[in-house]
Order: sequence, then structure tokens, then C-alpha cells
Amino acid sequence: MERRRRMRYLAWVVLLLGAVLVAQWAVAGQGVSAASSDGAYEGHTLISVQSYGLDGKLIEVDEHGEVVWSFDPPNSRVFDAEQLANGNFLVAVTTKRSPAECPADQLRVAAEQCIEARVLELDPETKEVVWKYTWYDEYITHHEVHDVDRLPNGNTAVVDMGNDRAFVVNESGNVTWEWHAENHLGTGTEFRERYGGPPNPGGEADWTHVNDIDRLENGNFQLSVRNFDVVVEVDRETKDIVNVVGEPGNTSVLDHQHNPYELRNGTVLVADSGNDRVVELNATTDEVVWQYGGRGLLHWPRDADRLPNGNTLIVDTFNNRVVEVNERGEVVWRYSGVRMPYTADRLSVPEEDHETVPGTELRSRYVGTGSFRSALKQAEAYAAFVFPAWVKLPELLTLAGMALGALWLLAEGAVAVLFAE
Repeated sequence: MERRRRMRYLAWVVLLLGAVLVAQWAVAGQGVSAASSDGAYEGHTLISVQSYGLDGKLIEVDEHGEVVWSFDPPNSRVFDAEQLANGNFLVAVTTKRSPAECPADQLRVAAEQCIEARVLELDPETKEVVWKYTWYDEYITHHEVHDVDRLPNGNTAVVDMGNDRAFVVNESGNVTWEWHAENHLGTGTEFRERYGGPPNPGGEADWTHVNDIDRLENGNFQLSVRNFDVVVEVDRETKDIVNVVGEPGNTSVLDHQHNPYELRNGTVLVADSGNDRVVELNATTDEVVWQYGGRGLLHWPRDADRLPNGNTLIVDTFNNRVVEVNERGEVVWRYSGVRMPYTADRLSVPEEDHETVPGTELRSRYVGTGSFRSALKQAEAYAAFVFPAWVKLPELLTLAGMALGALWLLAEGAVAVLFAE
């Protein structure tokens, strides 16, 4: 009799939690939202969206957060994008292909799929692809093409994460420059002897996760080697590493960073993802010049641009938003509800003018959270890969309660059957 009473109570609890979940769904913000205030830098914003699945897209939003242009290639994730001098958009797209569309040599590890890494130049008026460079790889996780950069001579610099390399391709599709991480970060190299770093496991493992390439003013290339926690400068002629920001394993400087950008004052602005902050570092000493973030403000940021008025445009990936903060660390513009954004560019700012106006004094702001709350926020972020966008931490707690109640109910029922109560 007692067990049956408990089972009735448990059933009511599960039903009640189910009703609470329905209510949470009804009141949850399920769409995008935007807000702006005085001090935001004018202009539209180009946002690339990786997505939690295969519904990535590239969107242009106005100052009020209205989408005025979009490109949504099917079965794809979208990464770095920029507007070129001719007005076209250059974008990195990775598309999952069926086995019938795949070369045989790219079906050895994951026979049910391959990916096509695509660098596309789009005419924004027609969305027609006016130039492209593509290649195939094994599977989509950690094999996506993350960054592309159009060079002054018309060539295009690309990072190929799946093959641990960076390269330059000309308009005809010929590779004119290539850098392989194994030759400069692997066993026996000067870098490894001095700095160390994770060993190369070989095969299709995610060794370097090289995720960004930029041409510096001196003509060298700057590469973000995420899994080494470093940003390196590579001599264009010798391919030697001539400067290192960060240190492998020393996550107090950088931790799984994205999209570094060298500023004219000799610092580098980095989305320091693992530390949940955007940080400006002295490129020689690693000294922190400015920072904004902490789990209380950002969660896994992956892009940051310094705007001409001193504001900083930040992609706050796991909070599913893009924000612009002023020199005092106040949010003056935001676009929220976009699922797993990757990069953002303010289109009114030429690529070479992402720089602070002279005399602008930036104030650092870092807000941490307790380890328990941080763990809950991390669980919320990972849950987004499984659950709909409206499922946040409160909804996860409701689901957890329902699951525990249901399991308890099943256990009580099993015991009752077993002992024929």
C-alpha cells in the first residue's frame, strides 16, 4: 500500500513537472532580439553562424537587429566571412556530403559521410558564387574550414584544420604558398624544443585545430593554433615561426583562442575562448593590456574586433549573441538568439581600420562566477547541441527532475511487479 501511494505521488510530480516545462516553453524567448543605445558604432553587421547542427548561415543585420540579407547553404556550417573591397562576401563554408558525392579516399574513417570544405566569394545582390576553392575531407567534426582572408594581391589565405596546414591559393586555384604544422610544431622542431605542445597523434585526430590566418603589415602570416594555446607569427619567406604569443599548456595567457587580430599599437586582440574573455595582449611580453569577460559576462567568445570609436564587437558564442561594448565595458548594442555565432564584422569599418581612436582609454572588466555556477552554465551550453534553443538552465533542471521522477517511478513499479505487490 505504501509503495502504491509513493507511485501515485511520483506520477503526479512527473506530470506537474511536465506542466511546468510546457509553461516554460510558452514563455521562453524563442526568437532573436536586439537592442542598441547611444554610443554604438553605426553600420550593419555581418554575422556568420556555425550552428549546433548543419543549418549554418551568413546574415547581415541592421542597427535594429533586422535581417536585411542572408545566405543559408543546406547541410552546412558557416565560419569566417568578410566583405571585400568589391562589395562581395568571402565566406568559409563546410558542407556534409553523402557517400555518393564523396571521393573514395575520403570515406575511410567515416564511410557514411565526407565533407566538402568550400571557400566562396558571393555576389550579395544575386547570391551567385563568383569564385570558389574547394576540397574534400573525412568528416565534419574538427575538420571544417574556419578562416579565409583575401590578400592585397587578390590571392586568398586559408586555414585547413583537418590537415593541420595553412595555404595561399590564387584566382586560378593554384596553391602558391603552404605551411604544414608538422614541419614547424612537430617532433624535433625548434618550437617543440623550446615550448613543447601536444604530440601529433596522426590520422584524422584534431591535433592543432589551427583556426585563423591573417596577413600582418610586415607581410608575415599570423596563425592561431588553438590546441597549443598560442598565436604564432610565421615568416612568409622562410616559413619559420618568428614570434609566439602564449605558451602551450599555460592557460593563464591563452586557452583555446580564436580570431586574433594585430592592432597598430603592437598588441593583439584575441577571443580567449577557454578563459571566457576577450583580451588585448602585448605581442612581445604577453602582458594583459585590456580584458573584458569572465563567465559572468561571456561564454566561449570566438571573435572580437576593435572599432574606430574604441568599442569592441564581440561574438559571445555559447550565450548565442553578438555584443558591442564601449570603453567602460557597457553593452551598447546586442543581437541575441542567433544559434552559435562564429564571427561578426561591422560593415561600415574597412578591414584595415579595426583600431582604437588615439587617446581612447579602455577600462578592463572581468566578472567571474563560482565553479558550481560555471559548471551549470557549461552544461547549458552543451545541452544546446541536443535540445531546442528555448531549453536553458531552468528548463534543464525541470527535465532533470522529470527524468529522476520517472526513473524512480519505474524502479518502484519494477519492485512491485517483482514481488507481486
